[in-house]
Amino acid sequence: MKTHIKHLSYALAILSLWACNAKAKTPELATLQTFQAEKEKPAKQTIQVALLLDTSNSMDGLIDQAKAQLWQIVNELSYAKCDDVKPNLEIALYEYGNNGLNSTEGYIRQILAFSKDLDEISKQLFSLTTNGGEEYCGYVIKTSLEQLQWASNKDDLKLIFIAGNEPFNQGRVPYETAAKLACDKDVSINTIFCGDYNLGVSTLWKHGADAAHGDYIAINSDKVTVHIPSPYDDKIMNLNSRLNNTYVAYGSMGSQKMAMQAEQDDNASGYSQANAVSRTVSKSSHLYKNSSWDLVDASEAKTFDYSKLKKSELPEELKEKSVSEIKTYVETKRKEREQISNEIQELNEKRRAYIATKSNTNELENAMINALKSQAKKKNYKW
Repeated sequence: MKTHIKHLSYALAILSLWACNAKAKTPELATLQTFQAEKEKPAKQTIQVALLLDTSNSMDGLIDQAKAQLWQIVNELSYAKCDDVKPNLEIALYEYGNNGLNSTEGYIRQILAFSKDLDEISKQLFSLTTNGGEEYCGYVIKTSLEQLQWASNKDDLKLIFIAGNEPFNQGRVPYETAAKLACDKDVSINTIFCGDYNLGVSTLWKHGADAAHGDYIAINSDKVTVHIPSPYDDKIMNLNSRLNNTYVAYGSMGSQKMAMQAEQDDNASGYSQANAVSRTVSKSSHLYKNSSWDLVDASEAKTFDYSKLKKSELPEELKEKSVSEIKTYVETKRKEREQISNEIQELNEKRRAYIATKSNTNELENAMINALKSQAKKKNYKW
């Protein structure tokens, strides 16, 4: 009996010691869990927009509007905030209904997966051409939902915009099936019918939007984009040249990407100076980042290491400089860019106030922005 009592005492003592140790370690465990939670927590919310554009013969006007109004739409998104944090923006691009595409894949092509590279998005939009075909709305929506890497944060805003002018229920994939998948992924489907409002309703474009908590809009896709000039445009364009000079191309793609930047400047100017101004404003915003080829943007990453830069991938003016000299050079360019970007943003505030007094009749731009803001409010996004 004494032996049993002795063993019981030892057991209680061990349990007591374990409990004390566990109690002592609890704060450390809590700290570790907090650290892990913070580590896994997304730094920013993201707005994801998948554009599904009908590129059949009748859609030349739609494609032209998309090219002409891209930068104004990007600018409007750059003003968004969620809990006082400015979200990131990712845009994906699909075309459908083009005879030049693979019929076994539903005449669908993913042009660009979700990307933050605004120059690449512009380049791909300008590469689109039209050709007659079969337009399968349910098929392209389902494909985009399955192929793209949709965000998982509950505060992310995930939207599909599909534009076209044929009945919404064509093809072997029912749009109701695609809509259910969208709801499961918390993605809203916004439908843009290029034609008469009531015709879009009768051909189920409105029902397609309603089925996935989106907006239905009818636009005149053949309407020419109206670019509103302002008294501040010349000053902003002068700053664009100075802004371009703050980019420090590096890596295997550096020179090619810098050439693309200039090319997209020219594409925007091809519509009007006002459109080129809108692009310049986008370039001065937090959404325009080029860390894959620009040293100024790349060096903002915590993991960036100047000592690992290859001399062969640096621009000529930096190849013979030391690490400290390269760092000084990049920091100088960063300060220049911040100053120029601030000047552009200040001028843009005056420009926005001026344009607000004018009538904006750009249908695709208005349709997308109105739908975006309507659905963004449900997730506490503000402008």
